[in-house]
Amino acid sequence: MERRAVLLGAAAAIAGAALPQAGALAAECEYQTAASGLQWCDVVEGTGEAPVAGARIRAHYTGRLPSGVVFDSSYERGRPLVFQVGVGQVIKGWDQGILGAEGIPPMKAGGKRQLIIPSELAYGERGAGGVIPPRAVLLFNVEYLGKQGQR
Repeated sequence: MERRAVLLGAAAAIAGAALPQAGALAAECEYQTAASGLQWCDVVEGTGEAPVAGARIRAHYTGRLPSGVVFDSSYERGRPLVFQVGVGQVIKGWDQGILGAEGIPPMKAGGKRQLIIPSELAYGERGAGGVIPPRAVLLFNVEYLGKQGQR
């Protein structure tokens, strides 16, 4: 419980501090927590189709560390990420946060969701490429654009 309170406090502090920046976590978001520890909040509920496991989908995103530092952004590259959802091509927190799992509803095309991903559903003890430290909680703004080939 104490760890969860710390994570929620850190996320709220980051959200409040980062509001003026594009792609920041919204302070008014009411996060829900899955049994896995993944937290999510729908900023915009999509109206299109939900993804199915194995589908090639397109998503825009901005990923931040709890310090507020952006470590990756498809928006900055000017093109969405295309990947097969639900088959381990991305971190578990992404698969669960987009596809849905354990009480998490799937995103629908056109939706925007914020995710607070515990390290166990991200890069865990190993971290990633010197950019993401070991045991890091990751914060994502995700925009699900739909299946590849759809507009």
